[in-house]
Amino acid sequence: MANTRANDLGGFLRSRRERLTPEEAGIEPGVTYRRVPGLRREELAELAGVSVGYYTRLEQGGSDSASAAVIDALAAALRLDSAEHEHLRILAVPRRLTRSRSRSSKLRPSVRELLAVIPGVPAIVIDHRADILAWNRLGHALLAGHVDFDAPDTRIRPNIARMLFLDPHHRALYCDWHAKAQVTVAALHQAVARHPADHMLEQIVGQLAVDSPEFARMWARRPVQTCSYYVRELDHPVVGRVTLANETVTLTDDDQQIGLFYARPGTSDADALTLLTQSLGPSLAPAITPSRKENPR
Repeated sequence: MANTRANDLGGFLRSRRERLTPEEAGIEPGVTYRRVPGLRREELAELAGVSVGYYTRLEQGGSDSASAAVIDALAAALRLDSAEHEHLRILAVPRRLTRSRSRSSKLRPSVRELLAVIPGVPAIVIDHRADILAWNRLGHALLAGHVDFDAPDTRIRPNIARMLFLDPHHRALYCDWHAKAQVTVAALHQAVARHPADHMLEQIVGQLAVDSPEFARMWARRPVQTCSYYVRELDHPVVGRVTLANETVTLTDDDQQIGLFYARPGTSDADALTLLTQSLGPSLAPAITPSRKENPR
């Protein structure tokens, strides 16, 4: 099983140092031979205003924390964007910003009720592990009509990441599969940083790395991406090509997200959603996964 703890402060720093070229960092080209295109530790330490020894300890795991000032200096030197900068902050103080999460996620009844009142909009709820906790009928039909509707209430829930990398039906849905995969892997990286003691999350990531070489390669690159809005082009088996906006609403207290898919009114994409709704017939009436007692994993 892959070690998700490799997504630590040192590993992330090393990945970004190796990505940044001397030219991008504003360093004059030297005469010495470079084995890799990225910055040397000495160069990054000088840019960030820290000692080489201290930076080396951070990168090699000799220290798993750093002050806010050092993190900000390293982020500036590495040319990190805002999402990467925040991720670095989380990795630098894991004990204060994380808590153990090794139990199955629960869906609040009020969230089920919310899904029930939006039957005309495909909707899905996932937790920080990318497990699907619930979907309405249209969300199920849009994203995973080949999976049993009641699957989110079973002992082994469907998981967006597993479906994306291992389920050929779900994979074929995304015309921009690589972009969707990058976002999904980035979300799991951020989840691991927030919940380093979550053994269930560690098992999901580890098994994916074993079962999917593509996932393993993406995971090793440590992508970081934060965005609550996307436009997705889907190739749906029932309605064909359809382009939908994907808006994400975060339920902060539960560390869950509601994904909503919609099309601009009056467009062919809106017509496709209407056609998908009509294809469900009377089955659209019970709009959400039936409420049941949560089963332990």
